[in-house]
Amino acid sequence: MKIYTKRGDLGETDLFGGPRVSKDHRRVDAYGDVDELNAVLGVCAVETPHDDVRALAHWIQSALFDLGSYLASPDEGRRQAGGIHEPDADAIAGLEQRIDAFEAELEPLRRFILPGGTRAAAAFHVARTVCRRAERRTVSLAREDALDPNAVRYLNRLSDLLFVLARVENRRAGVAEVEWSPRPR
Repeated sequence: MKIYTKRGDLGETDLFGGPRVSKDHRRVDAYGDVDELNAVLGVCAVETPHDDVRALAHWIQSALFDLGSYLASPDEGRRQAGGIHEPDADAIAGLEQRIDAFEAELEPLRRFILPGGTRAAAAFHVARTVCRRAERRTVSLAREDALDPNAVRYLNRLSDLLFVLARVENRRAGVAEVEWSPRPR
């Protein structure tokens, strides 16, 4: 099978179990941003020297494939027949448990911090911002098409976890976070 099909040359793509749509359709934007987030998490996994964080990044990547498949599948019957699961509360609870565990390593925040520090921390900050965009696109899609509310909840909680992981990377490396201070006028 060739990687190229030429079917998208006119700016359309097939949804799983659904119609052909424009490549700038809200649904394509939503799952495209989830796909981009998945790729950025691959960079995070490469950059972190910590096995537990790398394993978590890979676990999240698998969950993001599931979420992307869900977002790319408008037909509930086809999703069920294809084994595509809706996001669930257990996945969100799993993210919350990991946030709580990692936050135990950190000092409480007193001010906003600037993204950066180690390469791994910076990568997690980029992942956080891509996750927020994916969340916004998913919210836009949910206004147009019925989505399980857990799709948005998952991305919201994931962005929190990615922020905490950026801080953990800096803490474990002994790199101080740079606090934001407003510029004088």
